Amino acid sequence: MPPNGSQARREEILRLATTTGLASVEELSRHFGVTASTIRRDLARLTADGRLARTYGGAMALTAHPEASLRQRTTEAYAHKRAIARWAAAQVQPGETVLLDAGSTVGALAHELRTAQDLTVATTGLTALHELADVESVHVECLGGTLRPLSQAFVGPLTEAALERLTFDRVFLSADGVTADGGICEADLRQTRLKELMARRAAHVYVLAHAAKLGRAPFHAWATLPPGWTLVTDTSATDADVAAFTERGTRVVLAEPVADAAPDQPPPPGAA
Repeated sequence: MPPNGSQARREEILRLATTTGLASVEELSRHFGVTASTIRRDLARLTADGRLARTYGGAMALTAHPEASLRQRTTEAYAHKRAIARWAAAQVQPGETVLLDAGSTVGALAHELRTAQDLTVATTGLTALHELADVESVHVECLGGTLRPLSQAFVGPLTEAALERLTFDRVFLSADGVTADGGICEADLRQTRLKELMARRAAHVYVLAHAAKLGRAPFHAWATLPPGWTLVTDTSATDADVAAFTERGTRVVLAEPVADAAPDQPPPPGAA
């Protein structure tokens, strides 16, 4: 049930800003079961505090969710990311060719693949390159392109052209947010276009996203995903989170926590 107290309600409005990005007075009024005048007062207070922005016609656009850098994300939900990475690494078989996206969880997967044998890895992320550069049993292909500093990822037409010349047994994708109906949400259209192209080039598609990213839509660039893809998340995902995806035919895997990694343990060098 939505909170009734004014302060709690305002905090919930800000939480919704993170997951939906935009809400009208009418939508918020229905959601909280209060009058439109009450919502307008809440929004006016939040706007005065610099936490929301007003749009034309009375609809209130929630402030854009800032994109965190890859460095900032390295310690977020680390134990969950490591559990996801270990499960994903166990799916990779000797002799396969796999494609790794950029991102902190996929970077953790690259760290797990350091012990792989007879593996070819192509990647768009600097983290995966750093993790695997000195591993003799892994052949590494860099797709190149334009470097996006925030995500430490290569994007753009050169990356896409390189991708067209390869196919893969498996692709592992990252996400800023992921929803059952929309797919993967990202801050940049170049990223979402590239993810769709990556998914088309692989026999098996995995999205690696810890539970806090499920149902989140912090930005307005989307990558739709093909039927039969697998969402790999962690055991803190709720039944409702999982049901939203399974009802649409998505396979959901809940990776068990890693026993030897405390939640606040910093990642090893390069495992971001």
